[in-house]
Amino acid sequence: MKYRNNLHIENFDYEIDPKHIAQQPIEPRDHARLLIYERSTQKIAHRHVYDIVEYLNGDDVLVLNDTRVVHARLLGKKMTGGKVELLVLNELGEKIWRCLVKGSGIRSGTIIEFDSFDLQCEVVSRDESGSCSVQFSGSVETVIDEIGTIPLPPYIKKPLIDTERYQTVYSVENGSVAAPTAGLHFTRELLAAIADIGVKVVTVTLHVGLGTFAPVRVQQIDSHAIHTEWCRMDGDVMNTINSARKSDGRVIAIGTTTVRVLETASDKSMSGHVNSFDGYTDLFIYPGYTFNVVDSLLTNFHVPKSTLLMMVGAFMKERGIETLLDIYADAIQKGYRFYSFGDAMLVI
Repeated sequence: MKYRNNLHIENFDYEIDPKHIAQQPIEPRDHARLLIYERSTQKIAHRHVYDIVEYLNGDDVLVLNDTRVVHARLLGKKMTGGKVELLVLNELGEKIWRCLVKGSGIRSGTIIEFDSFDLQCEVVSRDESGSCSVQFSGSVETVIDEIGTIPLPPYIKKPLIDTERYQTVYSVENGSVAAPTAGLHFTRELLAAIADIGVKVVTVTLHVGLGTFAPVRVQQIDSHAIHTEWCRMDGDVMNTINSARKSDGRVIAIGTTTVRVLETASDKSMSGHVNSFDGYTDLFIYPGYTFNVVDSLLTNFHVPKSTLLMMVGAFMKERGIETLLDIYADAIQKGYRFYSFGDAMLVI
């Protein structure tokens, strides 16, 4: 392959046949395939997720994102009867929410009704990202609980019978509109086996919103303005990570959302250490970024031209995105399953 020597968006593109995009999750969760890439030697191994125990040490810290996907997909209709789909993202003010709105003729002033609930909303404005500010006449939380559905990614064409398969087994805090998909591979039994060898298993929280999956619309990716997402790392997790550093333990991030929390909480004055954090992050990680906290990353295979692909490319270090796309091409050839319900990759 040939690559442009810059941060042009076309450097982060690749072709994939839809047959390689997973439509259903593997059962059991930890039986998904796992591609291991060792950066220091550039060696590749092909295993399964349950084999991850063999690549961990007793001094390591495994960090998970405990967010839970809310039923944020709402189906309504315009006053004219046209169907409308809303994806409720985050609250902007009293009864005003940022939403992705799909339907024809959606503009400021459009009224949307929900048949099975005494509620309507009005589109207030649309921003450059394509999202809308929408003002509801009542409680959004109530509507989501009553008539909302899990918002599966658009490339998943088959209905999911058990919606808990789009939640991690350790999810506790409602707030995401997409799952932290690397975590979908873990079972309680696998987490117990990891803890049994001495690895500290801790959780942080990042509520996945528009920042994680919004398309990059600029030609030079360093001009992309990523949306903010709320995240938290508490004091106990901070102490666990900083203590591990004193014994040369590694920080193993499960998923790109976890990376974003860890690097946001990075203590810039002390290599590898973190501070507690509770707030919004606008950290955009792309090639050229210097990682201060994360030593190893488990992640899925990501959509072309996405900010997630860019982050993993940055983590690969030298010739990062070129190396990553070469690995992706090989994984496609070897039949790996891609995207949210697909297989995983461990970079060490």
